[in-house]
Amino acid sequence: MTALPKTRPERGDAMDEFLGRIGWQGAVRRMLAGDASFRRYERVHLGNSIAVLMDAPPPWEDVRPFIAVTDVLARCGVTVPNILAADEEQGFLLLEDLGDLSFTRLLRAEPPRERELYLAATDALTSIHAASVANTEALARAIPPYDMAVYLREAGLFAEWFLPQIHGLARARELREEYLDIWKKILTTTAPKQSCIVHRDYHADNLFWLSEREGHRAVGMIDYQDALWGDPAYDLASLLEDARRDVADTTVADCFARYVTAIGEDAHAFAARYSVIAAQRNAKIIGIFARLCVRDGKAHYLDYLPRVWGHFTNDISHPLLAPLKAFVDANVPMEWRGVFNANLDIGGITP
Repeated sequence: MTALPKTRPERGDAMDEFLGRIGWQGAVRRMLAGDASFRRYERVHLGNSIAVLMDAPPPWEDVRPFIAVTDVLARCGVTVPNILAADEEQGFLLLEDLGDLSFTRLLRAEPPRERELYLAATDALTSIHAASVANTEALARAIPPYDMAVYLREAGLFAEWFLPQIHGLARARELREEYLDIWKKILTTTAPKQSCIVHRDYHADNLFWLSEREGHRAVGMIDYQDALWGDPAYDLASLLEDARRDVADTTVADCFARYVTAIGEDAHAFAARYSVIAAQRNAKIIGIFARLCVRDGKAHYLDYLPRVWGHFTNDISHPLLAPLKAFVDANVPMEWRGVFNANLDIGGITP
């Protein structure tokens, strides 16, 4: 099979052709954002009409999961962009514009609003949980499961892309087996639930404040195409243990208490699963950011590692994660727990 290029194709002509077919001929396109994937977003203007064009080039990306999850989340009573037009084969979607006020941007300008915004985002998660409980049978069929295989595949990125930077590929392969065995035992003991739609990328950059809407509907969300059917603790951990910004301890405590109370869980049991799931997520992020640097040439992602390591270190202090903490202490020197000088000649391990 031919390897795919590492750089995304230029698709300006194809974008204009798509816009022409759907009645947006002559629309002005302006770059809006890119992300760690091959997706790119542009804001398009035609007269007084404004929308967002998602460019998700096949075969690197697939817009169909985004379309499917948009429908599911809309039925959960949360705010997602309306899909105005789609070309699934070409990988184009024209979306409702949720504006420029991401939580990240708004909180840079108005830091005192953090608690207000994060509580609203927590309430949106509560709405997703309530809809998941009310429609478990249908939704569990519609959304793929967040099962042991997925947890291990994601956690494995830490060993496959980060550990080789410290130990080299041969030793990292040996350590990977020990590391994954530890995770298997932890996850078997903890038994994360499969009871809720999990956004999987629920953080300040992907949440938008729509002040004209009421309650949790003021929280607009994007980048949920990888949603799975999993544990309600995951998205709360994603929100509160953000790789890109610090969240005040008081905000974390208030959101945690509000969510646990709303979904009717035992706080102690939920906290245990939260620690395990947050640790798994942060281990995954460390591996992904190492991969983005080494494989994709996106070294700036390493700048987030001190914060991610802070979260990860706190997570693995939970007694359930003692074996993982021992592994990390034995194999990751303190000077590697943050920004490191990547050796681009060392790749990753192929599982």
